[in-house]
Amino acid sequence: MKVSPSLLSADFGHLAEELEFINESDADMLHLDVMDGVFVPNISFGFPVMKYARKHCHKPLDVHLMIVEPQKFVNEVRDCGAEIMTVHYETCVHLNRVIQQIHDAGMKAGVSINPATPVCMLKDIVSEVELVLLMSVNPGFGGQKFIPGTLDKVKELRQLITEKGSNALISIDGGVNAEVEAQLAEAGVDMVVAGNYIFKADDRGAAIAALKKL
Repeated sequence: MKVSPSLLSADFGHLAEELEFINESDADMLHLDVMDGVFVPNISFGFPVMKYARKHCHKPLDVHLMIVEPQKFVNEVRDCGAEIMTVHYETCVHLNRVIQQIHDAGMKAGVSINPATPVCMLKDIVSEVELVLLMSVNPGFGGQKFIPGTLDKVKELRQLITEKGSNALISIDGGVNAEVEAQLAEAGVDMVVAGNYIFKADDRGAAIAALKKL
């Protein structure tokens, strides 16, 4: 299982140390949640923090834009050093065009859906992306509980990916812990995003290792 710790749960008063922890850990990449206070009821951070993360973190950057009109910022995200840029189905009227913009900018493209958005809405785009991120909480805040119905969505998405011949990875974001992840792995998840479970753990390296071994 690939693991992408969410910077949103890090101690921003000691950001350099937190990024060094990521560098030395077994994490596969670093997840950056960008929130605008419009699409989601919270504001997180913007390009200066993303550039700082790129400068100090040696892992690939997995940027998740929980914002309206993400197509306006494709080049800026690329210039911050992102390897993957994920946008929400719910914010993109012309989703195919946005995915093409991301690819043209030299990044891998991801699409995310909220808990209330059905997997079937991705049937015409799943073959065009490298990542599908299923939100297992309602986006906007860390520390929420995993929504159990996500497991059924994972199975449905795995079937859709197989039917369409897609190479997209399935990622989960929200309320992840080792117990939940065991079920997710069985259902077909390739990667998990974890915030509080990692950054608030007594042994954060062990928390990552517990997730990766499943």
